[in-house]
Amino acid sequence: MGRESVVEIPDKVYFKIGEVARLAELKPYVLRYWESEFGVLRPKKSRSGQRMYRRSDVELVLHIKDLLKRRKFTIAGARTELSKGRRAEPGEDEAATLRRDPPVAPAQVLEVPPAPVVDAALQERLEAQDALLRHLRSELEELRAAVRHQGRLG
Repeated sequence: MGRESVVEIPDKVYFKIGEVARLAELKPYVLRYWESEFGVLRPKKSRSGQRMYRRSDVELVLHIKDLLKRRKFTIAGARTELSKGRRAEPGEDEAATLRRDPPVAPAQVLEVPPAPVVDAALQERLEAQDALLRHLRSELEELRAAVRHQGRLG
């Protein structure tokens, strides 16, 4: 864990849980547990019930592993960090990540100020939903790119 390694993710659309576990150097039960702890980690399931991870899911698993193992976040802390939608640059510490401005979506046209939320549980649910929407958007962008790529080949 002292050294950082770059994981080469194969150019595939879907990965089975065993493949993701090997790429992330984790046991499959850890991935299943993380699915229960991190709402944004929701791989699709095949008709037979097999978990099918997309590339964005694999990247998310690697990011969660980095937060928990290398950067020593608690699960609650990693969940909070994921809800912020920020990732540390290589060699950047947690404090530097928090100082950076959050990324701005390119298609963002109108910024509506959020309504004040007094209930902490509601705030946490809203942040989880926002993170899920960001995750879904990235999946849709991947699918769009894959469809465009298929159109050029066929």
